[in-house]
Order: sequence, then structure tokens, then C-alpha cells
Amino acid sequence: MSSVLYKNIGARPIWAEYGHGVWLEDRDGRRFLDTCGGVAVSSLGHRHPRIAEAFERAARELAWAHAGSFTTTPAEELAELLVQQSGGLSRVQFLSGGSEAMELALKIAYQYHCERGDRDRTIVIARRQSYHGSTLGTLAISGNVQRRSIFESLLGPAEFVSPCYAYRDRAASESDRDYVRRLADELDTRIRELGAGKVAAFVAETVVGSTSGAVPAVPGYLAEIAEVCRRHGVLFVLDEVMAGMGRTGHHYAYLEDGVVPDIVAIGKGLAAGYQPISAVVVSGEVHDTLGAGSGVLQNGQTHVNHPFACAIALEVQQVILDENLLANVRTRGEQLRERLTQRLGEHPRVGDIRGRGLFVGVEFVEDRQTHAPARGGKELVARLKHEGLHRGLLLYPGYGTVDGVLGNHVLFAPPFIATEAEIDEMVSRFGDVVDASFPHHRDTITHQGDLRP
Repeated sequence: MSSVLYKNIGARPIWAEYGHGVWLEDRDGRRFLDTCGGVAVSSLGHRHPRIAEAFERAARELAWAHAGSFTTTPAEELAELLVQQSGGLSRVQFLSGGSEAMELALKIAYQYHCERGDRDRTIVIARRQSYHGSTLGTLAISGNVQRRSIFESLLGPAEFVSPCYAYRDRAASESDRDYVRRLADELDTRIRELGAGKVAAFVAETVVGSTSGAVPAVPGYLAEIAEVCRRHGVLFVLDEVMAGMGRTGHHYAYLEDGVVPDIVAIGKGLAAGYQPISAVVVSGEVHDTLGAGSGVLQNGQTHVNHPFACAIALEVQQVILDENLLANVRTRGEQLRERLTQRLGEHPRVGDIRGRGLFVGVEFVEDRQTHAPARGGKELVARLKHEGLHRGLLLYPGYGTVDGVLGNHVLFAPPFIATEAEIDEMVSRFGDVVDASFPHHRDTITHQGDLRP
């Protein structure tokens, strides 16, 4: 009997023993092809030689130093690199996980307004169906009812507006521009209703990750939203814990949208899973306002700016640069979407294939014409996982795609090092998984995704 507290109590997970590249192996020797990087974490896969060498170097230098008294070379160099890549941000603080990073982003946003004498700006506006972390503070601004669940009565107040979810919410008569204007007007109206002097920040995932399956914003959306925020003195905060650090083919996903936030949270891929590390990156305006006020960032956590974690993350980011992996992310991402479309684009239960870079979602439906969401729930998630494992394929399926209750999807986020052949193999096996998971449709679909006569 294990002494580990598992997520699924009473059910022992697969015992992972070994990894190499995009493959994992369990203690019985079974191999699994990783389509999801765990949860969009393992961007370099396993056993990268340079990361192994970085571990040895860092272990010979410095284990830990209190960030209240010391800075270190790894923290300084990693922060400088992240600022250089950010498109205009100014300072970085490192933490251990994405929830911590988002929690600090909220605290910084409120402290910023306090330093300016605007203590009444306590409201955060987020989007329905969002997810920003597992702490009570970050759950409070997460609009996904499934994740809030039993903790609802413990959560603080927050406001929610519509997500940018064109597949479901854009009217047939609307252009992208019309849709963007409607969403921007909704946010503007909500701020005015609440009172502009009451709202501290607007928070959004640049590309929605686990709750809806790689939903990107339509062109112009983030720029319009950022303008609404600036017009009302509301901080524009982006959550790139999943989508950032190269996952979409850019160092920061927002760079593709032509915006720069006031605050951004990053994590997961920052050290590619080799170390637990996340970060909050802030603008010069935010930093200088805190500096000119109390001069103290009102936050303290044990592993802030951890030198060992920073050293490993720095090497990960250097590998991404030296091996030109962002180009591979863009190329392999285009291949992944094309192959999925070829294999499943006409499948009667596949409604949408979307995403950016190696961050791709497949959404299932009951009816392709009406977009009626899939009703498979937890049972379909379990079936997809089972069929995937049976074929040596690691998948990241979800349910509640549309509103936290209805809908199912699978999220792809394979390692940046994936080859053309490995992407083809992922799609081939996944196509078989989908056929097996919807057996009553299997006989009407060819392996090229075309309806048979």
C-alpha cells in the first residue's frame, strides 16, 4: 500500500520509471508517446543532455539563498533574458508554481492601486470558463464552475464577462471585427456599471488552456480589451502559465497579438518540468509605482528567486534559443493541425480543431451543424484516456468544455522537440482512439477523415 496521497484516491496511477525525448516508460517496460507534455509542461521532453549537465553545475554552486537578503547570478540572468523577450516589460520575480504566480499577480495589481491612493479598486474581472489556479484566491477569479465546485462558499467576490470563443459565441452574421467590438463593449459596460474606480484588473488567458482546449483569441481582441482597460485605469493582466514560454511558437503568446500586458504570469514550460518554477513579469510603470510608494513588494514565499531552479530554467530557455525550437514549434504545430484535420476534420463528432503552435485543441460535439456540445462528461474522458493508454498514447482530455458542464475536448501540447514522424504517429494513434471512443461512427469514416459514400 502506498503512502502517497493520489489525486484519484484509491486508484494507483501508472508508475513512471523512465523517459527519453517524447516517450515515457513505466516500470513494466510499456512505452507511451506524450501528446500533451504532461499538462503543457515537458517542452524539452526527457533526458536532455544539456539540462542534465546544468543540474550538475548548479548543484556544485549554490542550493538556496534567501531572496530578502541575496540575489544570485542565475536569477539575474534569467530575469534579464525574460525581460528582453517580453516586448516591453521590466522586472521579474520567480516563484514555484502557476497558482503562486497568479496569486502574486493579483496582489501586485491591488498594491499598485493602493500605492496610488486608489484603495477602493478591489474588484477583478475575469472571463467565464477561465481557470487561473488552485489557491482560493486564484479560484475566486476562475470562471469554471467545475474547478470552483465545493469551494464556492469559500471564494471571494469576482466579476465575469464573456470569453473570446468564436467557434461557439460569434454570430454567423458577425465579422471578427464585429465580434471583438461586442466583447470590448461588454467589458467597458461592466466596468462602468461597477464603477471605474472600483476595478483593479482584468485577467485572461492569452490562449485558453485546460478548461476549453486551446482556444485562441480572434485577431484584434486582446488589443481592444487592453485599450478598454487603459481607458479606465484597469490593469491588463495575462495568464500565460500554460500558453507562454514558446508553447505557441513565440516566447510570450501575447506577442502574436501585438499587445504587452501590465502583468503576465508564466510557469509550466519555464523550466520544462525539470524544476518547479514560475514567474510574474511586470511593466516599468507597475514596478516604479511600487518603488515610489512603500518601496516594498508585499509578498514573501520561501522559494522566491530560487537559485537552483533559476539555473535550470535559464539553461532550458537557452536550449530553446540555441536549437531554434520556436521555429520547430511553429512548423510542427502547423503539421499537427493539418494532420488532425485530414484524419478527423469530417468526423461527425469532431466540431473544431484549433490552436497556435504546439498548443492545439480538438473539441467534440453531438452535431457538427448545430455545434451542440458533446455530452460524454467524465465517462468520455475516461474512455479516451483508456483507449489512448491501450495504444501507448498519453492524452489530456477534458469535459465541461463549453460551460463547465457540457462539452468534451482533448488538448495537445507535445514537447517542442517532437519530430515530423512523431507528430504523424501521435495523430495516427489518436485517430484510432477517437474511432474506438465513438464506435457507432467507426464504420462511416475512412482513415483520411472522408465520409464514405
